[in-house]
Amino acid sequence: MDPDHEGRPHSGGAHGRHPTMAGRWAAFTASPFLPATVLLFILAAAAGLFAGSYTYNMANPTPRRIPAAVVGPTGTPGAIAFVNGMEKELKASLELRRYATDTAARRGVEQQEVFAILTFREGGAGFDVAGAAGASVAQVLTDTASAVAKAVHVPLTIRDIKPLPEGDPRGLALFYISLASVVIGFLGAIQLSIHARGLDPAERIAFIVAYALLGGFAIAAVVDWWLGALDLPFVESWLILAFTMFTTGMVFTMFNTLMGRWAMLPTWGLLVLLGNPSSGGAVSWPLLPSLLGHIGRWLPPGASVNAQHTAVYFGSAQHVFPFLVLTGWALVSTAVFWFWRDRHPGGRERAPAHAATSATGAEQDTGQDTGRNTGRDDRRNDDAGGA
Repeated sequence: MDPDHEGRPHSGGAHGRHPTMAGRWAAFTASPFLPATVLLFILAAAAGLFAGSYTYNMANPTPRRIPAAVVGPTGTPGAIAFVNGMEKELKASLELRRYATDTAARRGVEQQEVFAILTFREGGAGFDVAGAAGASVAQVLTDTASAVAKAVHVPLTIRDIKPLPEGDPRGLALFYISLASVVIGFLGAIQLSIHARGLDPAERIAFIVAYALLGGFAIAAVVDWWLGALDLPFVESWLILAFTMFTTGMVFTMFNTLMGRWAMLPTWGLLVLLGNPSSGGAVSWPLLPSLLGHIGRWLPPGASVNAQHTAVYFGSAQHVFPFLVLTGWALVSTAVFWFWRDRHPGGRERAPAHAATSATGAEQDTGQDTGRNTGRDDRRNDDAGGA
């Protein structure tokens, strides 16, 4: 042991210095613990928002504005008493629209302008609801009309002129298949960004189109051909589902281009937290909070539900609006991705042209050197053999 160093503490070099707070923070931000910590709080908040969003919209549906047709004289004491009772029970949310004939009122139901038909005639009244137009609305109207008719002593006949099929008595199947197309649509784009990161922009769009077509076909085939829950207009329903899957897939791709690895946040917020509860699939829009009822129609989930609902139950009165909404979202998302595709984290890396030329030249030089070395070795072997 060196006596000069005996009893003297070892410095230990750089490893002996205690890291400063700034150094620890720099190490933390460079580690995977930072995004993991951020995700910890984001997931907790998302769980609460998810439960709150669906509970707020669906747990206690309340009538806001229910359009209904009225036919016949409304000035009789019985008619006045019945209408006043309905408005009182529904908190003035019943919006009566006069039609000249029952045929015109039925046409209004087919066009989805009204949810029920109230017909006054001598000796009583008739109340026709349309379960297929909205099971939740039809239930609210039926229960309220029965109670009011008894209270005001007006004989009332209630019919369901547009009933739901036996395979879907609560009218939720359309919501579920639309929900599946929305969720699988953007989950597919997420999986492509993880497992097929090297796809070029055109290839990525082509694969989103491909899985949208196959996925939409699978959803429609299972629900119609296998389970028999719905009698779908197969081609139209299939293409609506495929269009929805493509649109939501491109929505995620757009956000992935703009926000990188955090793209799931706006995608989930737009399509799941806001879009699905306000789509009108589980609870019809007259029973939703008024603002969400209007917003939902402009989002892909609501547009998908509306298009599918009309195709299945009101095929002769399909509207163009939900298709315009899906088209708008798909075009905007695709355009953003395409024009800013250099910002997208995917795509194959290509070496610059000068680098490729240099690499080719280097390979040629290596080949020439190898040839010269081989020639020298051959001459040495010949000399050795001659010796």
